Amino acid sequence: MTIMTTKSAPQPLGPPIDAHHARRPERITLKGRWITLAPLDAEKHAEALYEGSNGDECRERVWAYLFDGPFRSLDDFRSNIELKARSTDPLFFAVIDNVTGRALGYQTLMRVDAANRVIEVGNVMYTPAMQRTAGATEAQYLFARHVFDDLCNRRYEWKCNALNAPSIRAAERFGFTFEGVFRQHMIVKGRNRDTAWFAMLDSEWPARKSAFERWLSPDNFDALGRQKASLSSLMPKAVVTTGGRSR
Repeated sequence: MTIMTTKSAPQPLGPPIDAHHARRPERITLKGRWITLAPLDAEKHAEALYEGSNGDECRERVWAYLFDGPFRSLDDFRSNIELKARSTDPLFFAVIDNVTGRALGYQTLMRVDAANRVIEVGNVMYTPAMQRTAGATEAQYLFARHVFDDLCNRRYEWKCNALNAPSIRAAERFGFTFEGVFRQHMIVKGRNRDTAWFAMLDSEWPARKSAFERWLSPDNFDALGRQKASLSSLMPKAVVTTGGRSR
């Protein structure tokens, strides 16, 4: 912290920061061991995503906290995916299983603020086949690595409905730090949404990257694919500082 002295009283100011911009995300492919993130494409991905997320109560639960869905027909869904595929912010990526080649979900980089080097992960739709898998964790690791190592952001955000307990648990497991709740932040599908805010900083990323990579290592899984150490046990606990004080 910098103290600026004036005639009246010292004024605390933040430390000087190199003001270069972050790189903006582009439609590229990020390949992992279990999954690949590729630009969303209606022709390639719509049918598999529709089948995985519509048709019965179990599959349609994935839409409960999202801004759209479920969808009445494949045609309606394909039209929606075509619009999403053309968007640049949010920028949509399909989550593709490396064994089957099928799309099992999508996620986005959004609210791109290149000047302040801030970006958010959002619009995460994982079908039941994707949920609670190693691939789901790997998809988040690939995004975080891209955000910090390739795009050079200072801050990576995760926001969700404050009632969405699975999303809150996921944010904490993936190394994001809870920063508070924005009350009456949105109206979504005719209902109030209080929004829980989480973030990860570039200074925190190296330790979190190490935890992700230790968890994703083949040595962390037995012959049946069961984890030996949980990601939560490997992930360092965040220390939040406010006004120069830790809490």
